[in-house]
Amino acid sequence: MPNFPIIDTHVHLWDPNTINYPWLANVPHLNKPFELEEFKGATATIAVEKMVFIQCECDPGQAEDEAAWVTQLAQKDARIQGIVAQAPLELGEGARPVLNRYAKNKLIKGVRRLIQSEDDINFCIQPDFVKGVQLLSDYDFSFDICILHTQLESTIKLVAQCPNTQFILDHIGKPDIKSQLFEPWKENITKLAQFPNVYCKISGLVTEAAVDSWTKEDLKPYIDHVVNSFGKDRIVFGGDWPVIIEAATYTQWIETLDWALNTFSESDLQKIYRKNAIAFYKL
Repeated sequence: MPNFPIIDTHVHLWDPNTINYPWLANVPHLNKPFELEEFKGATATIAVEKMVFIQCECDPGQAEDEAAWVTQLAQKDARIQGIVAQAPLELGEGARPVLNRYAKNKLIKGVRRLIQSEDDINFCIQPDFVKGVQLLSDYDFSFDICILHTQLESTIKLVAQCPNTQFILDHIGKPDIKSQLFEPWKENITKLAQFPNVYCKISGLVTEAAVDSWTKEDLKPYIDHVVNSFGKDRIVFGGDWPVIIEAATYTQWIETLDWALNTFSESDLQKIYRKNAIAFYKL
């Protein structure tokens, strides 16, 4: 376990009684409030110094309500130092009014518009969506890329058109760990890492593996490849709580990552668990 306080760049908090999350209807064990008290319980043995809240895919009409709700939570727990909010980037210039309002909130560091749930493999390279992502640099907002591994090729084309936007790839691009499938994920990660404005978040791996029977050995080749591709200055830790509890406890995930990074120096571990997060999200 890290012997220093860490920063979690991927925390979800929700209360379905306050804001509607349609997807939770299909995940009964997650369809209940997961708030600050529950997070404290899950991380009781770990010193989480700061956290970044990531939008939880609420009803799009309530996206700004979600950001406002988390802003209120930050008054109760100062460890919430960043919000990645949901915004309708597919509207292109039409997204600007929402971004203008977000810009007034100092906690909002970036935007995530989920791509993984889109059936159209080319969704993220439609002109209006590309324009919406390009707009983020006007506000000094980053973009969290949440995709399936099958969408990596189109994502590379998106990034190529947005040199002024800072990107971070959530969950290492959701490779098919359960099937131990490496290509073309591996090749595409290598290509994506060539863009200097892209970071990679080591998060969400256990839920892409066999949730009931994964082993740390299942995960290590994927971790090794993103480390080798992005280098130690552009990878960050994410807990993906509470989604992670489908496959592991928070502590189990950190223990697994620690094992996979056992050749890292103390200085390098500080980068992964702290310094790179501060740099990317401007904490």
